[in-house]
This record gives sequence, structure tokens and C-alpha cells, in this order.
Amino acid sequence: MRVLGVDPGLTRCGVGVVEGVAGRPLTMLGVGVVRTSADADLGSRLVDIERGVELWLDEHRPELVAVERVFSQHNVRTVMGTAQASAVAMLCAARRGIPVALHTPSEVKAAVTGSGRADKAQVGAMVTRLLRLDAPPKPADAADALALAICHIWRAPAVNRLQQAHAAARAPRSSGNVPVRKVPR
Repeated sequence: MRVLGVDPGLTRCGVGVVEGVAGRPLTMLGVGVVRTSADADLGSRLVDIERGVELWLDEHRPELVAVERVFSQHNVRTVMGTAQASAVAMLCAARRGIPVALHTPSEVKAAVTGSGRADKAQVGAMVTRLLRLDAPPKPADAADALALAICHIWRAPAVNRLQQAHAAARAPRSSGNVPVRKVPR
């Protein structure tokens, strides 16, 4: 599985591509940051993020895009910018028919470090170790994007099994020889 992780932000939008399957060593295929100028107007910044994400999608052809789920913070301006950058990444993927998965920051930290309260340094150190890199990716947004991709690769099999079990539980059941009839609405 090849996953593009996106750590959304208006000024620095982290992007990282990881390939592999759960239970096997993973490989980093690329990592970076899409940057925008804080002096530019919002529309221009969103277009710059779109162009950057599109370039990563063109170059790496991921099977899935994993985006950090935006959560409530105290600073509403920060939340809005993060949500807007997140929406751009999801739109770029949807336009190409690429599935998108959302993961919370604590979910990603727990998957990569074992603790949902890990700090950025711990996440960077574990990403470095898991991907067998010489040094942690800089800035932290880039390491966070790789952590998102790793989290998804590791969690996808379990999530798929849960979704299948949930769908099976909701499916109509028939008992023995009695045909199941659909009631007209």
C-alpha cells in the first residue's frame, strides 16, 4: 500500500509518502512541506497548497491519502486555516478518485509511539527509527505527515475487518428455508 500523509497547515503543509504493509518494514518514498507565504491572501495560499498536493499526487501516485483530522483548539484562526488546508488535500484526492482516511493526532501518536500524548520530538524519533532514516525529517510537519501514513498502513487491516463485521451485522438475515421478502415502502 502506498499512502500520502498530509499534515495540514496554511503556512506549512507537511507531506510524506510511505509504502508497505502492516507487519513488514516500511519504506519512505518522499517527504517535504508545501509552503505558503503568510503575507499572501487566503485564496492564493489555498491555490498554492492545491498545486503542491497535486504535484505530490502526480509524482507518487498514492493508493490512499491520510489526512490529520482537524480538532478543536483554543485558537479559532489556527483551526480554520488547518481545516481549509485539510479540505484542499481531500478535494485533490477526491478529484482523482483516491480514498481519503482521517486520523486524529492522538491516534497517530499512539500508533507510532505507543502513547497518544507523545510530543513532536518523540514522533520524529520513532518515524526516523521505523523508516530507517539517518535523521528525523525537518520540519516537524514533514515527520507528522510520515507518521500519518504509517498510522494508516498499520491500522488499515484492522479498520477494514471492523467495517466488514459491522456491515455483516447490519445485513438482513434469513433463517432456513424461509425466503426473505422486501416490504414495499
